[in-house]
Amino acid sequence: METRHLKYFIAVAEERHFGRAAVRLHMAQPPLSQQIRQLEEQLGTQLLVRTTRKVDLTPAGQLLLDRGRQLLQELEVLESDVKQVGAGATGVLRVGFTGTATYRLMPAVVQAARRTLPGLRITVQGEMLTPQMEAALEEGRLDVAVLRPPVRSGDIALKLLEQDQLVAALPADSLLAGQGPLELADLSSHDFIGYPASSAVSGIVIDACRQAGFQPRLVQEAKETSTLLSLVAAGMGIALVPMTSRMFSFQGVVFRALRNPPPVDLAVAWNRTSESPLLESFLALFDSLPAFPVPDVPGVE
Repeated sequence: METRHLKYFIAVAEERHFGRAAVRLHMAQPPLSQQIRQLEEQLGTQLLVRTTRKVDLTPAGQLLLDRGRQLLQELEVLESDVKQVGAGATGVLRVGFTGTATYRLMPAVVQAARRTLPGLRITVQGEMLTPQMEAALEEGRLDVAVLRPPVRSGDIALKLLEQDQLVAALPADSLLAGQGPLELADLSSHDFIGYPASSAVSGIVIDACRQAGFQPRLVQEAKETSTLLSLVAAGMGIALVPMTSRMFSFQGVVFRALRNPPPVDLAVAWNRTSESPLLESFLALFDSLPAFPVPDVPGVE
């Protein structure tokens, strides 16, 4: 399969129409149709269901669309990285960050890298969930990740950066907003807004609530902490978030400490099989970063 075939197919699959795809690709429709037929012949399977009005995907076509998009994105990144190294960069590292670390820790890491490793080019991906970064580290799509443990793979090495704790994020007009430290059980009757079930923080929240004697009633999920707090401000429910989320100063959101709060770790992770001196130099940067002040949350000593 050639890259051009994949680009042609993705255009048709996204447009669901050969004519619109041809316009998008700046080519005539008959050659485009011929290229797609050649691709189906090469793969030995039907990718598209053609009608007079539109084009639908077969299950094989949907798979090719999903994986093909990822592949083209990785090829574009690879092309850019190769050009950067060819232009004189000492190397390229792809770094993923989770949640609030994207805004709080990432700028300090990038600045330290510019001072210490001036020839290094860093490609940053922010607001990622731990399972996404773990898979990317295993598959070689990320070199380093700042994530919240645990991870499942034994191929992933971890170095603890800091230990956070969960706090309650409440709508400003909540009856609990004016109180001091809360028991988790105090929240049992409230609707919860949470991170996706696959996230590390979600697992910690659910386990903590179960130990407090209740199952949180989840009414909405949000991948980004900023979105989650926006929903709290809108009165959709309450949330348990890492205390460092206090950096988001949302009008309409009040943070309250929890008694015996569950810990939430933050760690830097990498694939144990990587033997890059550049990676080792980059990981050493985390030892030189200044300590970050703990956000002030009422009731936290």
